[in-house]
Amino acid sequence: MSTTDATRGTSGAEAPSRLERIVDSRIWSSTPFTVLITLFAAVTLYFVITVPLAFGQQLAFATLCFLFALGFRRLKGQYATLVMIMLSVVASGRYMFWRLTETTYWERPLDAAWGLLLVAAEVYSTVVLMLGYFQTAWPLRRKPMPLPASRDAWPTVDIFIPTYNEPLSVVKPTIYAALALDYPADKLSIHVLDDGRRPEFKAFCEEIGVNWTIRTHNRHAKAGNINEALKVTKGEYLAIFDCDHIPTRSFLQIGLGWFLRDKLLSMLQTPHHFFSPDPFERNLGTFRKVPNEGELFYGLVQDGNDLWNATFFCGSCALLRRSMVEEIGGIAVETVTEDAHTALKLHRLGYTTAYLAIPQAAGLATESLSGHIGQRIRWARGMTQIFRIDNPLTGRGLRIGQRLCYLNAMLHFFYGIPRLVFLTAPLSFLFFGAHVIEAAASTIAIFALPHMMHASITNSRMQRSFRHSFWAEVYESVLASYITAPTLLAVINPKLGKFNVTAKGGQIAKDYFDWSISRPYLFLLLLNLIGFGAGIAHIYVYSDVRSEVQTTILNLCWTVYNMLILGASVAAASERRQVRTTHRVHMKMPVMLKFSTGRTLACETIDYSEGGVGVKLPNDIEVPMHERVSVSLFRGDEEYAFPATVGFTAPGRVGLRFSTLTREQEFEFVKTTFARADAWTGWSEGRRADTPLRGLSHVLLVGTRGIAGLFEHLYSDLRTWMGKRPIDAKKLKTKD
Repeated sequence: MSTTDATRGTSGAEAPSRLERIVDSRIWSSTPFTVLITLFAAVTLYFVITVPLAFGQQLAFATLCFLFALGFRRLKGQYATLVMIMLSVVASGRYMFWRLTETTYWERPLDAAWGLLLVAAEVYSTVVLMLGYFQTAWPLRRKPMPLPASRDAWPTVDIFIPTYNEPLSVVKPTIYAALALDYPADKLSIHVLDDGRRPEFKAFCEEIGVNWTIRTHNRHAKAGNINEALKVTKGEYLAIFDCDHIPTRSFLQIGLGWFLRDKLLSMLQTPHHFFSPDPFERNLGTFRKVPNEGELFYGLVQDGNDLWNATFFCGSCALLRRSMVEEIGGIAVETVTEDAHTALKLHRLGYTTAYLAIPQAAGLATESLSGHIGQRIRWARGMTQIFRIDNPLTGRGLRIGQRLCYLNAMLHFFYGIPRLVFLTAPLSFLFFGAHVIEAAASTIAIFALPHMMHASITNSRMQRSFRHSFWAEVYESVLASYITAPTLLAVINPKLGKFNVTAKGGQIAKDYFDWSISRPYLFLLLLNLIGFGAGIAHIYVYSDVRSEVQTTILNLCWTVYNMLILGASVAAASERRQVRTTHRVHMKMPVMLKFSTGRTLACETIDYSEGGVGVKLPNDIEVPMHERVSVSLFRGDEEYAFPATVGFTAPGRVGLRFSTLTREQEFEFVKTTFARADAWTGWSEGRRADTPLRGLSHVLLVGTRGIAGLFEHLYSDLRTWMGKRPIDAKKLKTKD
């Protein structure tokens, strides 16, 4: 691969576009020419953003820019994306300049109060938008670096699997997969860091031959657990996996090569991939159809960070160089996001980090919405703590690109107040007649709509494989009410709050609506519903005042959109039944079925779990229930057989439940399934790429269903409550 191809992140087989050939011209490497062009571009951008235009001129300019953006959207290549980013910057710049210079003169204190809140929220959103463009405009798309041909030259590695209160059934597959790593056994040491100090863990570790590593206290939670393990281990490198993150056999071979090439490399991160649905995916029915909340970060943001040497350590599925971690005093313990803070400390010393966007481990997502929110609260509080005590904008050691990447990561978690402002801003007019934007509705539209539309189509182009349009509003609306207080408190006093462990491996016995966790969304939904009614009444009262009617209609449209976003938030609180102790993974693999009659069938799996496999049968064959079968799975040329019983049967498919497996068979099953090198590489195949209109229609549909489902839950729960009310005997009348 050429140097240009490696930087651009495109395959050597792809011919560069005409635009790419122009940009790659030698003339751009001339420093004087580059400085001259940069100054010219900056001055031009300033005048394009600030020049005043009449209504018709602004409409024509905005329309022309948007048509250009739609045209470039059809072109391939990263340079076309950069042009779309610049058009979006122009549209957003013009809107914010107009917004700050012509719409912030208020006559009444109430207008000023609401107006300042709204304009501050818009400034925040625009800054985050611009930082996001900077961070993700050019993903590095790093490729694996092979290890030396001689295994004697491979370094020694310690595998750390921290655990606290998770059941052994959750941790077992991770330990088995660590044992199955394709790496010399004499250069590998596996340590289960058991902060629960449980006898059953000790017995299991001794039985299978891994180290049960404990300490006498639990100070500093996970970070402290790892730091204590550093004192009793000596591998040149550390591989850290959360106890439910099951590594593939190729993890070390794919990641370690970069450390041998880059002597300053301190940490290499791989994605956090989840084979079970998170609460949004399960409750909204979007699992593997819509990218989950974390895919944008692991699919695009971290790849963008890698260009600027700003990859964050995420606490799991990562490799670290021991000497450099020890140089900074071990894993950071000053904040509850010890992982990101550790990366920041490494960057301050001038060390590099790397990111490989290849899923090499997979784990369990949070089971309930309340657990999911609790995890995000910890992240928000921790990133705010770093912002306060080790601000990336100050201090030594960081380059400007690193500072901006860290700044955007930390600013992201301050979205609570701005999101709440956007969800309530139209109510200030509908309830109190407050004019928060001192401009006519039509003027607002010709400035605001280009800003929003450019941002939408540009982000859709950049993020379409990792975040569908308008889903960010749903995720933020669910979390906004809960992260606002922790982030504000962490700004005031960074020492407030403690580390909380995210529960994994739980079950949900039945469908239910979480009235407690959804209380903020229900309150906001009710407010917007009342505001909508007030707006309809306002139009009736002021039907002869055109400007008032236009302003009311604008706020009503905003309110309807907010209600549908809140409806999707409410739908996310409708917990779906989850009683499986082991999660089913949909994957096609060759499998051989051997029956007691001696008959053998070569088939393909539909899915698998630790409890069994689903198999597609050839020619619509049907197998009797409770038939005993030997299931053979393969790892390369090796065949592994597992005893099973038919638990489900239908023409063309069968569900097989494993009989009691020995320790060796449990290990072999993990080796042939979860630990496969290609286990997670095709996870998003078949998913439709995003378009803004499709994303909007999907979110609005989910929101409509959420509101309808709310009334169903309300009716059902009221009937249940009424049925359980105690009967007052004094009120009963009997007839003689």
